[in-house]
Amino acid sequence: MKRLFVPLAAASLTAAALAIPAQAAPHWVKDPLTPQPKDAYGAAFFWLDANGAALKKATQYHWDAKDVDKIVRKGGTTPDDGKPGATAPATTKSGGKSKNVNLPRTIGKVFFVDKSGKYQWCSATSIQSKHRNLIVTAGHCVYESGDDVFAKWVFVPGYYQGKAPYGIYVGAYAFTHYDLDVYDDYDGDYAFVAVHNGFALAGEKEVTPKEYHAWAGDKWVKPREITREEFVKCQLNLGECWSEGKDTKPELAGPDHPEAVLEKVEVSPETYKKAKVGRAQGAKYGEPVTESVTEAQWKAYKGPGTKAEDKAGNYTITRYYVQRWVKPGTSRKYFEGRFIIGLAKDTGRLGDVVGGQGFAWNQPMGQTTMVFGYPAAPHPDGDKPYTGVTPKYCYGKTATKSVQVNTFKVETHQVLKCSMTPGADGGPWLIKWNNAKRTGYVNGVTSVFYDNDGNDRVDHISSAYFDGETADVYNKANLAETKKVVGPNGELLQ
Repeated sequence: MKRLFVPLAAASLTAAALAIPAQAAPHWVKDPLTPQPKDAYGAAFFWLDANGAALKKATQYHWDAKDVDKIVRKGGTTPDDGKPGATAPATTKSGGKSKNVNLPRTIGKVFFVDKSGKYQWCSATSIQSKHRNLIVTAGHCVYESGDDVFAKWVFVPGYYQGKAPYGIYVGAYAFTHYDLDVYDDYDGDYAFVAVHNGFALAGEKEVTPKEYHAWAGDKWVKPREITREEFVKCQLNLGECWSEGKDTKPELAGPDHPEAVLEKVEVSPETYKKAKVGRAQGAKYGEPVTESVTEAQWKAYKGPGTKAEDKAGNYTITRYYVQRWVKPGTSRKYFEGRFIIGLAKDTGRLGDVVGGQGFAWNQPMGQTTMVFGYPAAPHPDGDKPYTGVTPKYCYGKTATKSVQVNTFKVETHQVLKCSMTPGADGGPWLIKWNNAKRTGYVNGVTSVFYDNDGNDRVDHISSAYFDGETADVYNKANLAETKKVVGPNGELLQ
């Protein structure tokens, strides 16, 4: 949760100096997330590496169940902030008609790392924009304390159990309301984020050392163990090879030495007979062993054991062993480097891949609204009906009056009866929902959760009212241009 940020210099200002017209301050704030493609690649690879291990490790944005509030009181009717406005959604090919709710491809999760190093996520959706590169979510899912943004911020549409079916989209720039950024005022708890082109990992390829050193994307060296002869040849050819360790001989050690291992040593029958029984160095190692061998083996044997031949032409050798406790020697190992580059493929602009929901502002309250999100947190009573794995939805009419919640400086939130829990933060509130096209107009995002009847279960959610100032923030974000992260051959673009 962000803290109230008040510049210390403000304490010394006179009353006259503070009497600045409200319209003199901008409604919007722009903050860089990961504007450079080379840094964007690293942020996305952080989440995608090891089959999406970091994505699976992330948990929903922290919200203490004990902090779930009641609605303090209802406010006024729909704020009078000018004429209603809307931007139509952009669609891609989708499934056919269904009696059930068709989940839109535009929704997904945003992932980020907070200052304490925790991996977290919220809900979000792609939204229509000039450059087809914009998402909208809750402001508290982008901004941490004061005006700081979260690290390694990415959007994964259609996220499911560590998978990014449409690619991963790294945030480039975030736009939000000035009052949220500076005063932690949840009447502005929304953020529009311009994202770079998406990309997906596309396997790996072994290349030459020259290609490896020229590669700007992800790369690594895999060692392959080789013989000493291969190592010498590699060095003569100025190849990439190296050795590890050294050759050392075994050393005699007592049986109680922590590194000692037991070996058997073949000796003559005379030495064996003189040896004692026990664990000591040179003690007998079991009984003599007699084995049948071929005539050739029998003739070739030059050891200290005894040889025998019977009248039937059977050949045997009897061997005698004593024990030796030694600290094992070591052998130098030789390796040759295999040069591997990680390939990636550009998945295109977000809006071209999954489409974008419309955007609406200054709309009357009391409208039928569809809300999507990935709820995951338990209710205040500890019951946990949601997993956060798949998106859920609520459907109904918003209240005809706005609500006030002092905890979050809320004065004009719109509210909907809904039992989704945190994790659904940032999920879109869509009016004029078209189930066949899976589109509507974003008229809010989930911001605050409430237990309004006091039974320790979330029963209402609220969103900032999208007014003319929200439209100003959107219009600024709508102009943001972003870039491709990887080129046509999977290379990282600088």
